[in-house]
Amino acid sequence: MTGLGTDTDRFVTPDPGLVAAYLAARERIVETIASAAARAGRDPDAVTLVAVSKTVDATRVRAAVVAGCTVLGENRVQEGADKAPEVPGATWHLIGPLQSNKARRAVEVFDVVETVDSLALASRLDRIVRDVRGLPPAGDVDPARRLRVLLQANVDDDPAKAGFDPDDLARDLSAIEDLGALELAGLMTVGRLVETAEAARPTFAALRRLSERLRARPGSRLGPALSMGMSHDYAVAVEEGATIVRVGTAIFGARPAPAVGG
Repeated sequence: MTGLGTDTDRFVTPDPGLVAAYLAARERIVETIASAAARAGRDPDAVTLVAVSKTVDATRVRAAVVAGCTVLGENRVQEGADKAPEVPGATWHLIGPLQSNKARRAVEVFDVVETVDSLALASRLDRIVRDVRGLPPAGDVDPARRLRVLLQANVDDDPAKAGFDPDDLARDLSAIEDLGALELAGLMTVGRLVETAEAARPTFAALRRLSERLRARPGSRLGPALSMGMSHDYAVAVEEGATIVRVGTAIFGARPAPAVGG
């Protein structure tokens, strides 16, 4: 097995045992996605696996990339910014909340921002994308130079979760669609903590119905992507139409418990 990267010697060859473990985990997940897609009459290739690499060190993440987990998800902007230069060959999704003061760094680091939860944040990202990428200050831009984003919806009306209220999203969507430096790929949600995967189904069905309703509007520019489902319930999410699943524990194992007081 060859080492990662050709422009630097700092990337050591990944541990073959670690690569094999991640490859086996990925294959199990892909098989589960395929089975769920078959039950729903869907094409499994329409589902993207985002390997959630939060708190996982760059050495392990590089091994996961070699194993085929090339789309990675990070919850924190700074952790992604620190890790991305150490992990070549990956596409990066921001899947955690984005504070406005971190928006510029997010644009610089991430290929996709999945957690746009307000018109104000969308407008700020549009301005930053234009500045960072040398684009005109207004109007549509070359689609290839837009930032791909998903709009986070709180379909459960859960006060503990971020995201647009569905009615607010319907109200603000036209204004967001006018932001020509953003590609509105679709919707994202963070489900409730539930005891069984089946109990998460209403959340996923609600996001799918919201997407269908919003995309049925004349002239809609909202894409069909649905980012929903994590390690414990992604099969149900695929059955309900997920095109992106965010899986961490099933690949990297359980995260260490937070330190007391931290």
